[in-house]
Amino acid sequence: MPIENKPSRIVIIDSLRGFALAGVAIVHIIEQYLAGPPPQNFMEGINTTPDLVVSGIVQFLIIGKFFALFSILFGLSFFIQMDSAAKKGNDFSVRFLWRALLLFIIGYVHQLFYRGDILTIYALAVPFLIPFYKISNKWILGVAALFFLSLPRFVAFAIWGNESLFGFPGFLDMEDPLKTAYFEAIASGSLTEVFQQNAIYGMKTKMDFQWGFFGRFYYTIGYFLLGLWLGKIGLFHQLETYLPKVKKNFKWLFLALVIAFLLTGAAFGTAPQPVDFSSWQHVIGINFADWINLSMALIILSAFLLLYKKDFWHNKLSYFAPYGRMALTNYVLQSIIGTFLLFGWGLGWFGQIRTMYLFLIALLLIAIQVSFSKYWLKHFKYGPLEWLWRCGTYLKWQAFRKG
Repeated sequence: MPIENKPSRIVIIDSLRGFALAGVAIVHIIEQYLAGPPPQNFMEGINTTPDLVVSGIVQFLIIGKFFALFSILFGLSFFIQMDSAAKKGNDFSVRFLWRALLLFIIGYVHQLFYRGDILTIYALAVPFLIPFYKISNKWILGVAALFFLSLPRFVAFAIWGNESLFGFPGFLDMEDPLKTAYFEAIASGSLTEVFQQNAIYGMKTKMDFQWGFFGRFYYTIGYFLLGLWLGKIGLFHQLETYLPKVKKNFKWLFLALVIAFLLTGAAFGTAPQPVDFSSWQHVIGINFADWINLSMALIILSAFLLLYKKDFWHNKLSYFAPYGRMALTNYVLQSIIGTFLLFGWGLGWFGQIRTMYLFLIALLLIAIQVSFSKYWLKHFKYGPLEWLWRCGTYLKWQAFRKG
């Protein structure tokens, strides 16, 4: 989401957003835009030890962590826009709701290419976020803590268990004919067939993941609230003041990470086997695993802020700023490019290219998009989708070209 504020704030926030988006791109390409468990024997005989090492590193450092960081920044962007309007004596709440509806439409078009689209989920979460703008910081953190403790997830599991909200077979049931049809459409179907699968079935499976026992939707709201809180305390506005606290809290974040790992291991190690997410211990284990992602995301955020203020790292991290300023355009475009490379309607590399090469492709795609964004922003004020979104938000054409 574009940030309209002082240039000194734009650069670091957009750099951080671009950095987070780069992590998201790596994850999606390595997961081959499946947004779910792969078919049985997927890539068997292709992946060698180096591929498994790359996959393990991505799993440990990136998966779940950069999505969390991206979501925190959405909450921060919400605060900046609400606060900017409030300083002018305006209430941006209704406009932001309208903006969220437009985001849902953009996200749904994106969903046709990739069922793991997060824009529709962000848009659906906005109504829950808006009331918190005027609430005190301690209540924001308190409610965020309830989400991170997974109270909504536990309620959902108590009601539905591990059953699908739409009556689908189990999450890990790879013999499900619907899943088989979905994989066939991805692997060898036309673009129309992929659209047909993602339009309804893909959206339903995503909602299962978001609203059911995995509870990603509830955690997303928690991340939004954390970003809102960071905006309200003025972390990026008064970064020099907060840096000593950021550095001091670093060790506590690492301690939290170690504890989360131990709790996750203990939960799954003592849970009924095989893990089919039918037990309370499995659900509790999922929550502890989410604590790993939360701790790592905050460690990455803290490290970014500390390194950004050092001369050696400043320019290197600012490299991601154009990428972050055009985050919406780049996010959608990377999915179109990625699915073209992998799905049957394009080059059809799905399940046929090693993880190590997928990682290199992701890095190349990021570099190309960063260069394209830098070139584009020399001539235009916004990315293409950012401009359309802005025009729709204010219901009038906005200045596009520079000069």
